[in-house]
Amino acid sequence: MESIRWVLASAGVEFDEEFLETKEQLQKLQDGNHLLFQQVPMVEIDGMKLVQTRSILHYIADKHHLFGRDLKERTLIDMYVEGMLDLLELVIMHPFLKPDDQQKAVVNMAQKAIIRYFPVFEKVLRDHGQRFLVGNLLSLVDIILLQTILALEEKIPNILSAFPHLQEFTVKISNIPTIKKFLEPGKKKKPPLDDIYVRTVYNIFMP
Repeated sequence: MESIRWVLASAGVEFDEEFLETKEQLQKLQDGNHLLFQQVPMVEIDGMKLVQTRSILHYIADKHHLFGRDLKERTLIDMYVEGMLDLLELVIMHPFLKPDDQQKAVVNMAQKAIIRYFPVFEKVLRDHGQRFLVGNLLSLVDIILLQTILALEEKIPNILSAFPHLQEFTVKISNIPTIKKFLEPGKKKKPPLDDIYVRTVYNIFMP
């Protein structure tokens, strides 16, 4: 859900949230046919109840002109976003690992970021001569890349030390007014997941 929150906020959309705290709340949604595949997140928008995170992201991005100007740009955005979500998933799952596995996971996500993913975006930003990652307008991939970078920096503060163009990108995108507001303490951006959150998730979703 955090990526959805990021995109809504970046588009300047005001939204309300309802968090599940009990298994009974989830069951009520499932019994009421509100969840197409019996899973969350679910976003109510424009008279629809959307599920599946990537579909939700695409709809919001397209609706708010964050999904490129043509098929080529949309394809690049989608390709880059898919890569970032693979990396972001490692960060999201980290708090749910056993303590003995968490440090190994940090090493793994750092290696993948530094060797596989960040060099791609560093080269794009260095070579393509455009204002943003894809074209000259803010898009979904700029938002998801910033989310991923900041999430990684919470665990590995120097993760961008070898990537000057990504450092500039992070400052630039963080200062876009809607995103800057979202990042302010006490706003919609959620802090890193803690033990209480992890226990709540287990209590709701584990049999």
